[in-house]
Amino acid sequence: MAYIEVAAVEDLSPRRNLFLRYFTLILIDLVVLNLFDEHSQYVIVESFTVSLAVAVFLQVLLKLTLKLEYAVADYFSSQSWRASRFLRVIGTILILFGSKFVILGLINVTFGDQVVFAGPINGVIAFIAVIATMLVAEKLVIRFCRRSAVFA
Repeated sequence: MAYIEVAAVEDLSPRRNLFLRYFTLILIDLVVLNLFDEHSQYVIVESFTVSLAVAVFLQVLLKLTLKLEYAVADYFSSQSWRASRFLRVIGTILILFGSKFVILGLINVTFGDQVVFAGPINGVIAFIAVIATMLVAEKLVIRFCRRSAVFA
């Protein structure tokens, strides 16, 4: 029986490592989104194809949000004002929380009735639950991969 040979992550180029990382994260997001679609009355996705597009869309937007948050944090960290630390914390909170409303709006504009987040506060609670679950699942898988002897 022939076995498929898989290169160790260390043997891959940085571009391939990046591809594998985002490929894995998108698949995790896809699974989480579809589980919410299947088991929650507040998340409705028209089809698997749409959920795949939403998973890619979310991954891109979440990474852009983190880049923005890091840029704002770096800016305020480099300042010597007395209030710069306070403004850094406020800026981080506003970006990380406020971005969820922006992302939800972009999903509504981009996908229309194909993706519906319903329930309290016009679906914001369901959307935040999906995002939080995606982030926790991503962290757990990454932690497992780093600690597992299978991937070492």
